[in-house]
Amino acid sequence: MRYSPLITDLYELTMLAGYCREGMATRQAAFDLYFRTNPFEGGYAVFAGLEPALDALAGLRFAEDELAYLAGLGLFDADFITFLRGFRFRGTVVAPAEGTVVFANEPLCTVSGTLAETQLVETLLLNIINFQTLVATKAARVCHAAAGAEVIEFGLRRAQGPDGGLSAARAACVGGATGTSNVLAGMRFDLPVRGTHAHSWVQACPNELTAFMAYADAFPDSTVLLVDTYDTLKSGVPNAIIVALRLRQRGHELRGIRLDSGDLAYLSREARRMLDEAGFPEVRILASNELDEQVIDSIRDEGGRVDIYGVGTRLVTASGAGGVALGGVYKLVAIDHEPKMKVTSDIAKATLPGEKRVLRVQDADGHFIQDVVCLAEENTPAPGDTVFDPTNPLRHTDLREGTEPVDLRTKVMADGRRTRPAESLTDMAARCREQLELLPAGTRRFVNPHRYKVSISERLKDLRGEMMNAAHIGRRRL
Repeated sequence: MRYSPLITDLYELTMLAGYCREGMATRQAAFDLYFRTNPFEGGYAVFAGLEPALDALAGLRFAEDELAYLAGLGLFDADFITFLRGFRFRGTVVAPAEGTVVFANEPLCTVSGTLAETQLVETLLLNIINFQTLVATKAARVCHAAAGAEVIEFGLRRAQGPDGGLSAARAACVGGATGTSNVLAGMRFDLPVRGTHAHSWVQACPNELTAFMAYADAFPDSTVLLVDTYDTLKSGVPNAIIVALRLRQRGHELRGIRLDSGDLAYLSREARRMLDEAGFPEVRILASNELDEQVIDSIRDEGGRVDIYGVGTRLVTASGAGGVALGGVYKLVAIDHEPKMKVTSDIAKATLPGEKRVLRVQDADGHFIQDVVCLAEENTPAPGDTVFDPTNPLRHTDLREGTEPVDLRTKVMADGRRTRPAESLTDMAARCREQLELLPAGTRRFVNPHRYKVSISERLKDLRGEMMNAAHIGRRRL
């Protein structure tokens, strides 16, 4: 898929033109991409969107019609258009692998290169990573609520356009969904495609039983029947059992039934009882209809017997408290390897200056204890070293004995080229699943989750303090 360099905000181009005019375009720069608040009022996020972002960077070129459009705006001179014609991203990207569990206030991606190339890609990277990280996180929460039951992404018809539907399907599978109803996403990302039939199929046939039989005849080895068109327990499930008996006589088995309305906890319990009594304990029950982690959690609490959840609207639109948008930002942290920072009176919003490492502190069993952000050039913090809360430096803690800090991020692009082959979504999903199990107890709670610590080293704390003090002194002099 080609990503146009015009997927950007106008000010990225006007700033770039200004850099070229002032002779600044070739200066070396570094930007950090991160978010300030964990989504969904939760305790974590799941990093996603890296592979499409790297694809976008590697293939970034201005086509002639795009250059003609920019020239026609009357904003840019001929020299700048010529500069854009030869533009390529030849920078470096440091990032975690997709499916990595991440947290607020720590750099996700660090993009280094010329000021021109690192500035231009800001909007594109945020667009890709913000949305996919948000949806992957929602999917992980839904899968946690499902407690081992399968989750399928069903949201294409309610997604924010075709491109949003594709991105959401991909990200949902990073977060743990096992398939999608989106056929194009299945082809493009090599995802299992799943589906049943609609109410219209039943309505178009003379009666429900005839509809079920015809569908089973067409797909005898993959029949899943939607049983709530008329009356779930009085007609839908009994008719599904008749079809199941007919399939078995012919050497096939009914794969499942789908509930799409009503009290899903009660209906799934009753449907399970009816299927088991009829001799079909292996027939799976799929539930759909405006599901999210909260609804699924309540179904389970009420003894629901659902094997598969089809989750659509609330997954692909990332709805719910603390959802809708991730709020990731992209901030300049170094020019020509000299630290830079955004200075603000609110220390919680002050950026972390300089080129940095992100370390994950783990115990002997691999469980995550906390993350630490430190300057790239300093020694790795060791057990006993003091680290500080970036939003309140008065809060601090000492790294525990018996723990080991490991780098969370690696160089995934150098000189505009990938440093490793692209990973499969299966590998990403496995990483997400494994890492979620290594979080401290309570971090995955939906309400008032445990706060996972992201700290900064003493040297980084001191550097930020010095730069803030210098900026305030400079203001007073003015």
